[in-house]
Amino acid sequence: MTRPTLTQATGPAHTRILGLGAARGENVVPNDDLVGPIDSSDEWIRQRTGIVTRTRAGSDTDVLDLAEKAGREAIANAGLTGADIDAVILSTVTYFHQTPSGAAILADRLGATPAAAFDISAACAGYCYGVGQADALVRSGNARHVLVIGAEKMSDFIDPTDRSISFLLGDGAGAVVIGPSDIPGIGPTIWGSDGGQSQAIRQTHSWLDVRDNGAGWPTLRQEGPSVFKWAVWQMAPVAQKALDAAGVTADQIDAFIPHQANMRIIDQMIKQLKLPESVVVGRDIADTGNTSAASIPLATERLIREGQVESGALALQIGFGAGLVYAAQVVVLP
Repeated sequence: MTRPTLTQATGPAHTRILGLGAARGENVVPNDDLVGPIDSSDEWIRQRTGIVTRTRAGSDTDVLDLAEKAGREAIANAGLTGADIDAVILSTVTYFHQTPSGAAILADRLGATPAAAFDISAACAGYCYGVGQADALVRSGNARHVLVIGAEKMSDFIDPTDRSISFLLGDGAGAVVIGPSDIPGIGPTIWGSDGGQSQAIRQTHSWLDVRDNGAGWPTLRQEGPSVFKWAVWQMAPVAQKALDAAGVTADQIDAFIPHQANMRIIDQMIKQLKLPESVVVGRDIADTGNTSAASIPLATERLIREGQVESGALALQIGFGAGLVYAAQVVVLP
C-alpha cells in the first residue's frame, strides 16, 4: 500500500508586531517604604539599581487581571477583536495554578475561544521566548494572530527582609499581537539556557517542602554578584548575535530595550555593544521596578507613549533571568 503524503501547514513569509498593551500595578511604592526590613536606604537602592519607585498591585488584583488588561489593549491597538486571536501565549512564573493554564482562562476572558492557549515559564526571558514562538506559529501557518503576554505579580513572592531581590520587584503585564506582514518585522530569535547556574536566581524551596516539612511560603532569591557578572559579560554577546542574525548593526537600530533587571546592568550592556548615543534605551525600571516577563513590553510601551520612538522603529530586545535562560531578537515596533 502506498502511504499518503501528509499536507503540511504553511504560512506567510514574514511577521510583525501589530499592537501593544500594558498594565502596571496600581500602587506606587517608593524606596523609603521598603528600606526598614532590609536595613538599607533610598540612596543605596538608587545607586545599586537605579530604582526610585516600583508599581505593585493590591491584594484584590491577581496576575491574570493584569494580563487581561494588557491583552485587551494589545488586541484593540492591533485593530482586532478577541475572535481574531488564534493562539494565546502567557509567560509568567507567578500564576498559582499548575493547571489549567492561565492562558486558557485568558483566552476565554478575551473572547478568543477556541484559540490554542498555553503558559511558558522562562522568567525574565519569557516575553522574548513568547515572541519567538509566536513568530514561528504564524510563519508555519498554525496561527494567523498570536497574543503574547508577559505578566507577573512578583509581590506575591517577596520576603521583605531579603536584601538580594525583594526591593527590586514590581507587578505588571505587557502584551503584543503578532501577525502576518509584507516585510520582515521580527528577526531571528537567539535563545538558550544554562541550567548549571540554576541556583543563581531561584525559588527558596519547593511546594513539596511546604506540604511535607511545614516550610513557609516560598519566595525569590538571587546571588546578586553572580547574576550581575553573567548578565553583563554573557548577555551582550547574545544581543550582538541577535543584531547579526537580523542583518543590522548597532548604529542602525533606533532603540535598545533590555530586561529591566538593574540600571547598572543596562549601562554596562550599552558599553559592551558600543551603542551610539542616538539609540534610545528603555529605562522603565526606574519607576516600575523589575517585573520579570513583563519588563520588556512595559519598557517598550513607555518609549512609545512618551514619544521617544516612532512606529516602525527598529528595536533590539533581550530578556535574561532565572534558569538561567535568555532570548533576544530585533523587532519593528508597532
